[in-house]
Amino acid sequence: MIASTIDELGGASVPDEVLMKDISHRRHGALAELYGRHSKRLRATIDGVVHEEAEADDVLQEIFLQVWEEAARYSPKAGKPLGWMVTIARRRAIDRLRRRQAYSRARERYEKRVAHDAQTPRRDGAETFVLNDLRQFLKKSIRAMPQFQREAVELAFFKGLSHREIAAATRAPLGTVKTRLELGLQKLTHALKPLRHKV
Repeated sequence: MIASTIDELGGASVPDEVLMKDISHRRHGALAELYGRHSKRLRATIDGVVHEEAEADDVLQEIFLQVWEEAARYSPKAGKPLGWMVTIARRRAIDRLRRRQAYSRARERYEKRVAHDAQTPRRDGAETFVLNDLRQFLKKSIRAMPQFQREAVELAFFKGLSHREIAAATRAPLGTVKTRLELGLQKLTHALKPLRHKV
């Protein structure tokens, strides 16, 4: 955690603008001081959008990583550092919520499709051939995914693990697991699009 990197700073009343300049010179203590001052306020902003603790933790971490990377581009003319960070917090929280909603919709569509296909009686041997072909195509598409996305998709859909169970099994943060599943499902949906046009 960023908070664990706190170094002693000379004087607690250093303005945020000075801390931003220090961060642009890669001074970890300045980032830690900024975190100590504003993390609660930023977390409150995130919590107003993202209502899952693990995801809110991830977003807060992402904000301070962005501050670390982009401190040199910050200009006092654009406003106070806190205002700049609150804007980043809102954007990142909204992006995270949209990704989660997109993932939920994609998973819901996929599960409905699977349930529908399972209830539809097979009419003839040709349909069996098409379904076997589709299974092979899906296996190939899943194998082509990056390792961590493939692992998350397989654990979720073939072993029935929940998000938290996948996080425990892979020793990855819950937010990371959700992102991997979302990206994996997007790849599958994209791969299936040409097939839909052919049918």
